[in-house]
Amino acid sequence: MTEDPFVAHRGLLFTVAYEMLGSAADAEDVLQESWLRWAGADRSRVRDPRAYLVRVVTRQSFNRLRTLARRREDYVGEWLPEPLLTSPDVAEDVELAESVSIAMLTVLETLAPTQRAVFVLREVFELPYAEIAVAIGKPAATVRQIARRAREHVAARRPRMQVSRSEQQAVVERFLAALRTGRLQELMEVMAPDVVLIADGGGLAAAALAPVHGAELVARVLARASRSAFASAAVWLNGAPAGRIEVDGEPAAVSLVVADGRVSRVYLVRNPRKLTRLDEPADLVR
Repeated sequence: MTEDPFVAHRGLLFTVAYEMLGSAADAEDVLQESWLRWAGADRSRVRDPRAYLVRVVTRQSFNRLRTLARRREDYVGEWLPEPLLTSPDVAEDVELAESVSIAMLTVLETLAPTQRAVFVLREVFELPYAEIAVAIGKPAATVRQIARRAREHVAARRPRMQVSRSEQQAVVERFLAALRTGRLQELMEVMAPDVVLIADGGGLAAAALAPVHGAELVARVLARASRSAFASAAVWLNGAPAGRIEVDGEPAAVSLVVADGRVSRVYLVRNPRKLTRLDEPADLVR
């Protein structure tokens, strides 16, 4: 029996929706809605099931993005993407790993919904402009202009991430070791002087409501947390070495941007609603 195309391409479809939305929960909802449309489609008129399903998921994600944009305006504190446990294999596809990184998804959040859709479909999944045009309901010429503006926007904001996997792992381990001691000097030594900490508690867990700048201030914030009952472990999140920590029994995820051997950015997710996907690796594929 031939496997249903939706099942065969589910990993790809989830990845498209997740990159569009930055939320696994919302991506799963989009897949459920897309499955219902696929189930009711006239299969005899579908020449390329993969392309058809990507279009359906794109449209559903696009609709949900507009709703989420309004919801995130009322979000308490900083909003960060939902971290996903991934296998080290995801890092083998360098472009995929960068595109699903917390740093990149945070940048994508600053794009308008149409720009985000075009950027993801073109730059990450390399869809032809004509196919993207059909998916978002705009002329191909317009899509090209949107793609150019989106590339420029992202290029101006994306953090430098040109380090080897082994260097990233080494810095993450040093950072977690310093975090376990809670010693200010050790924390400051592993971070760049202009490091930025962005924390997401969503109003449900203690977290800085605005970005914290500078190694000394960031170290003080982190040291306070590590003085509580604290545990940490190195894990792979969103295709990169990262950390899973517990503060007073409450879980958190920490993702780092590394540059020149030091941590230049810390993304700390404490919102419990965003920490439900840390026990089983997500299927992220292109």
